Order: sequence, then C-alpha cells, then structure tokens
Amino acid sequence: MNQRYEDAKEAFVDEIKIEEYIELEGSRRAYRQLEHSLKKSSKMVLIYGKPGTGKTLLLHRLYVAYQDKIDLHFIDTPIGTRREFYKKLFKIFTGGEMPPKTKVDFETFVAFGRKIRGERQIVVLLDEAQMYPKEMLEEIRILSDTGSVKFVITLHKTDDEELVAKKHFQSRIWETIELRNASPVETKAYIYKRLLHHGLTDLAQQINDRHIRAIHRWTEGNFRECNKLLYTAFEIYEYYDHHDPQKIDYNRFSMKILEMAAIKTGFIHV
Repeated sequence: MNQRYEDAKEAFVDEIKIEEYIELEGSRRAYRQLEHSLKKSSKMVLIYGKPGTGKTLLLHRLYVAYQDKIDLHFIDTPIGTRREFYKKLFKIFTGGEMPPKTKVDFETFVAFGRKIRGERQIVVLLDEAQMYPKEMLEEIRILSDTGSVKFVITLHKTDDEELVAKKHFQSRIWETIELRNASPVETKAYIYKRLLHHGLTDLAQQINDRHIRAIHRWTEGNFRECNKLLYTAFEIYEYYDHHDPQKIDYNRFSMKILEMAAIKTGFIHV
C-alpha cells in the first residue's frame, strides 16, 4: 500500500489553512491592494468573486498578519440574529460582554462611533455578507458613515447579490477587489504547490499539461472545484492501491482515473 495517495488527498482537503496558503499572482495582487486599502480613509472595502476564489482565505491572511498591529477584528461567519451581531460589535467597541437582557439600541452604536471618530480606527472583517438581511446591511452602511469603523466585507459575485451591494454600499465603497478563477498557468502552479507542500514531488511531476488542460476545463479554474476533483481522483487511487493495485501505474498519473473523478463529482455527465 502507498501512503502517498492518502497524503495527496490531504493536500486537497477544502478547508482554511493559512500555513498551506498558495500564493499566485492574482491572490498576491489582491492582498497587496487590500493591505494598501487599510492605510486609506475609505469607509468600506468590498471583496467579491465567485465561491471558491479565495475570499475567506484572503481575510484570514490579513487578520493573521495585522491583528496585533491595528484595531482589527474578524467576524468570520454570519451571525444568526441581529442581537448576536451587535453583541459582537459591543465587544469590539468596549472590550467587554454586552449585559444580559440589554436592548439593542442601534442609535447608541452610531453615537458611539461618532464619539470615537479621530480617536480609534476600527477595522471589521465581515465574511459572507450576502447572508446578512438587507436591514442589517443598511445598518452596517450607516455605521461605516460614522468614520470610525471601516468594514472589509466579502460578497459572492452573482447578479442578485451585486444588486444588493450596489443598493446599500455603492456610494460608500471606496475600494473594490475582485477575485477571479485561476488561469490554466495558475491552476498548474496551484496543484503543483499543493502537492509539493506535502512532499509529493513525484506525483506533482506526473501531472502534465494535458491533465492541467482537462482540470481547468472542468473546474473553470475555481480553487474549490479543483480541490474537489483532485481529492476525488486520489481517493480513487487510494481505493485501487488498497484493493486492486495491479490496475495502477505508479509512475504515471492516469487520465482515466481523472475522468472517473470528474464523472463522480459531476464535472462530466454520462
């Protein structure tokens, strides 16, 4: 049995791991733009792109790098209720917990924001903004108008959600950063670096340009879809390695197995 296929699966588990961050030209450019935006007096920064383009990872990267340098806070998952959201903001503003049974008074938060203007510049990273109710998005917009709180928000790029962004934020957003799917060259670099990070140089070298063209065609260069496809391919390899090893050529990456993975994950319909 060959442990490398289990390790290869791990290389493509779709989860946030800053230590395994793969920097490509597009993500490098977006991160630099985001860093630069922190120095501006802009009230809001919008990061948008299709699911799987790396928006959440970009926020995590920024938070890890700057949490000890500026007044930076990360709300990484959408809060279930308006009260829970303002409990988070209360702690960000004051450093303490909101007293039980305290009624959320939005105007008090706005007044506090205006009061500390010029004294503090709070930056709140807000992930998955499309999952917040429109009423809360409007309140976020008003809070940003106080000049003391800068929101950096991520939003999925769809027609409906872009309309929401334009309606609520267009006049307040001074910086927009778009993350796009990877090019074939970036897809190749992404796959290679993922495998190399796990010490799988031999497997990386087996994946040739023909494989990359197929992977990019099926996934359209989306990192999440690429992870799903490659994870499934190495899962199939692992199965044969355990149960029918004579069907594997250990020195060549199989287009047939890659196609089987594409069928299993729905990229190819038969």
